[in-house]
Amino acid sequence: MKRFILLCTLYITPLYLFAQAKYVFYFIGDGMGANQVLVSEMYRSALRGEPLGRTQTLMTTFPYSGQAATFSKTNGITDSAAAGTCLATGSKTGNGVLGLNADGDTLTTIAEQLKAQGWGIGIMTTVAIDHATPAAFYANVAKRSDYYEIGRQLCNSGFDFFGGAGFHYPEGKHDNEPVNLYRLAEQNGYTVAHGYQEAVRAVLDDEPQSTKPQPDIDKLILVQSTDDQGAKHGDNLPYAIDRKEGDLTLAQIVETALLFLNDRHERFFMMVEGGMIDYACHSDDAATAIGETWDMDEAMRLAYDFYLAHPDETLIVATADHETGGLALGNSDYTLQLDLLRYQRCSAWILSDKFTRLFDEHSKPSWEAVKTLYRDNLGLWDNVKVTKDEETELKDLYKKALAHKGKDTKTMYKTINSLSNAGVQLLNKKAKVGWTSWAHTASAVPVFAIGVGAERFSGWHDNTEIVPLILQAIDQQ
Repeated sequence: MKRFILLCTLYITPLYLFAQAKYVFYFIGDGMGANQVLVSEMYRSALRGEPLGRTQTLMTTFPYSGQAATFSKTNGITDSAAAGTCLATGSKTGNGVLGLNADGDTLTTIAEQLKAQGWGIGIMTTVAIDHATPAAFYANVAKRSDYYEIGRQLCNSGFDFFGGAGFHYPEGKHDNEPVNLYRLAEQNGYTVAHGYQEAVRAVLDDEPQSTKPQPDIDKLILVQSTDDQGAKHGDNLPYAIDRKEGDLTLAQIVETALLFLNDRHERFFMMVEGGMIDYACHSDDAATAIGETWDMDEAMRLAYDFYLAHPDETLIVATADHETGGLALGNSDYTLQLDLLRYQRCSAWILSDKFTRLFDEHSKPSWEAVKTLYRDNLGLWDNVKVTKDEETELKDLYKKALAHKGKDTKTMYKTINSLSNAGVQLLNKKAKVGWTSWAHTASAVPVFAIGVGAERFSGWHDNTEIVPLILQAIDQQ
């Protein structure tokens, strides 16, 4: 018996020792705590008439999972810059800092290490490509708000692929000379594609239905296309709940990156951020956050399909930089009514814009006009019961808005009209979803993994451990 066990060990152990990840997918749900994942799953089940079930996301089906603490070097509650730096380098730093340690020394990211070893590198997101999390993988600045300098460093990074909304501030000066970042990127060898169709044409031959890659494109930046007025929006892609036909999606970005990187490189690393989960949670907007969580999970399915074709060479890790909003499931009794969130037809951001337009176009719109917006966009009264006291509170806010005394809610990324905010929060309350904050929290975040070396990600971690664990899977000893 001992001899049999020894022989099994001799045959099995080398397979483990020499299996190495050649393809790494690193998904980061910005602001995605465990409850953001769970409410997304329970909501889908509630829609199916299974109020006590959960329709699993792909990530929760991965065989290995754990949790990670997220505090920064300077704060118990991290910001995205410090958290992103840690997830990119394995080193903690102060809030607001990108790619530098507490002493101001430059840190080397996992993407930079692998690029130096000949790997193809893709950095993609649903927000600006120079925002904190993507920037953490290529930039070194003391202030995350220094978007123009971050953009310059992106153009000089040499990374193979970037995808997202665009640059925050593409116009700026360097050495007192005006420099447009899109032009700088092109000067540095990048092809800039506006929208999915243009990107596919850039990556593939122009022949119809061709799957033959274009050999003359070395580096690609994919950003969303212009709107009807020709304006380029570099801050974020539309929320999934607000998406219109033709809008760029995270899944399309990942698909393009796979086409691009897999043809050109024997090994590649992709960081994929679901950045708008955070934006929705900063607005305490449960329905929108659920849409963004599923949207990232949908993009992850492309990586999973690739894993199924290359199971002995692929690693997929999904985690978060921090939790946002202090999302709680339950706010009164022992019930949830998540199915009520189905009646929300747009994000709090878009509803805010609708209320603003209503008051701009009609200096004193009627209460009935306000109720119509609530009905059409949140299902209040028609599908969601509103008590007399709740209606009185909404009407009082309406009267304050008429008198220009309404106090709008300033969140991290947008100031939301008071009427929009009140309606969304009432719907959240009816669904039995609660929030403790408009900001980040110190809650631990989930970690999910599948593929080569995935077993290392089980258990409790500090976020400093994620990068070393990925590197161990790449270079298993």
